[in-house]
Amino acid sequence: MPISEQQIADRLQGVEKRISLACQAHQCSPPLLLAVSKTRTAENIRTLYSSAIKNFGENYLQEALDKQQQLSDCDICWHFIGPIQSNKSRAVAEHFHWVHSVDRLKLAKRLSNQRPSALPALQICLQINIDNETSKSGFTANETISAAVEISQLPNLTLRGLMCIPQKRDTVAEQRLPFEKVAALLSTINQQLPNGTPKLDTLSMGMSDDIEAAIAEGATFVRVGTALFGPRQHR
Repeated sequence: MPISEQQIADRLQGVEKRISLACQAHQCSPPLLLAVSKTRTAENIRTLYSSAIKNFGENYLQEALDKQQQLSDCDICWHFIGPIQSNKSRAVAEHFHWVHSVDRLKLAKRLSNQRPSALPALQICLQINIDNETSKSGFTANETISAAVEISQLPNLTLRGLMCIPQKRDTVAEQRLPFEKVAALLSTINQQLPNGTPKLDTLSMGMSDDIEAAIAEGATFVRVGTALFGPRQHR
């Protein structure tokens, strides 16, 4: 059943309240809200955009390109947050401002080579498989430091930080543990980067069920879909 504009507005208010309360509890600055709009309509996106939400995350390339065309009158910052097949990397490099799901060195090099020189550098995060799950892609914690140092030197990209999708955990205390590890990893990488290389400043972590835990550990982006739009629509 389609979600109404009023329902989206109410849900946004609820999410923003959760973020505000978590930031008060941990005395930190609020993260940016990245609205995960995969499977949602252009009209749904436009509703949030009219409420001053400018960052939208998409997982499926063709669906995202269609919505970008429909919303070309909006000043949206488009984030690609899903897996990227090699044959689709060029379109991602050409049509997005951010990529949160760089999960291998080869992909980073392709994005760097394929980013049009007329566009600003593509902002990227490395996807960390923090729980070493065989079902998920991403760098292991051990691989990340050397990969980050190499990727930080590629042209046409700006390495901004790390992204993770941990295993589901039941309590906030348990949810904080992988986020704490990712935040520590970011700090370690910053100590290893060559002199003159910009420090990483982005932690893309936390979704509808674990916003509070991610904020407690320093998230700068929270990626929220279900809490904004209701249960996911089938494609």
